[in-house]
Amino acid sequence: MKLERLRVIDLSVFLPGPYLTLALADHGAEVIKIEAPDGDPGRRIGLADGPSTVFFRNLNRGKKSVVLNLKELRDQERLLALAATADVFVESFRPGVVDRLGVGYEQVAARNPGIVYCSVNAFGNRGPYRDHPAHDLAVEALTGVLSMTQGDDRRPALPGIPMADITAALQGLSGVLMALLKKQQTGRGDYVEIAMFDSLFAATPNIMGPVFAEGRQPDPKEQRTTGGAAFYRIYDTQDGRQLVLAGQEPKFIDRVLGALGRADLVPLCTRGPGPHQAPVVELLAAFFAARPRQESLDWLEKLDVCFAPVNTLLEATHDPNVDARGLLLRDATGRAHLAPAIRFADEPARPDLREPTLGEHTDEILAGLE
Repeated sequence: MKLERLRVIDLSVFLPGPYLTLALADHGAEVIKIEAPDGDPGRRIGLADGPSTVFFRNLNRGKKSVVLNLKELRDQERLLALAATADVFVESFRPGVVDRLGVGYEQVAARNPGIVYCSVNAFGNRGPYRDHPAHDLAVEALTGVLSMTQGDDRRPALPGIPMADITAALQGLSGVLMALLKKQQTGRGDYVEIAMFDSLFAATPNIMGPVFAEGRQPDPKEQRTTGGAAFYRIYDTQDGRQLVLAGQEPKFIDRVLGALGRADLVPLCTRGPGPHQAPVVELLAAFFAARPRQESLDWLEKLDVCFAPVNTLLEATHDPNVDARGLLLRDATGRAHLAPAIRFADEPARPDLREPTLGEHTDEILAGLE
């Protein structure tokens, strides 16, 4: 696998850091998860279908668990000794905490100048929110992203997935891999700072038009991808379900409106998003509301346009594409696992589908370090 012989120290908890290091583990890295004596809080979040919660195993399969109490000088020294043998170090504390614990970047780099040290937290190491505690929802609120995610009542809606957590994890993964690539040329490591705030704010290029061009807040109900376009929208069907139209290219608009005998409405859509598309929204809403969802899906399929049923999460696990793509894996006990999304033709991922018990590898990993 691509990352065999790469050793990673994972001092992170909850979601962003563990999601980053999960990708490394799935592609062959040895990821050593450092846990406090009471373990990663993820061990206690949500439902369990085996020895740990689904939340924990989805983020920590294939890692090794070492228990250290970093409030004790002896364990700080043990972690520094372990870091001296590693290639990557990932932590997710608030700024300053790792320095107080004696395992910050300067302390680790003094032992191992080649270390790629990645800090993932809410707001980064400087700025007015540096020391402010926050999880995903607060970051989505502060970046303005939550203001663009609205229900029909125009009130911001709780997101279905933690976008700030996931974008920070993926930016962190990119940063770590870039630093490792540079290290091959120079032999030197680097410090990678990843803020959830920065990562999510940078993920808004497609909705910043009114802000940058006109200095105004976008109205989500009038924007191209957040409610202002008839062909990028959720529609109710007769049987109480939903489907989406999700392609605004002129060819898709022509096909649907042509099939409905309303080619005269095409110019309303090709002008761009906004309230002028209301007659098209009304036409499509009435059409789909008069038919069961499957009948509408079959009709759209014949037109070769962008559309999809709104699956429940459970339905999505049974979607034929999930099976065809191998997106669910089963371990020896029959538990389901999410497959790695990064695919290589050569040396594909071979995820270890077993999560570690708390402290399972402490003796093995620390042997010989003292």
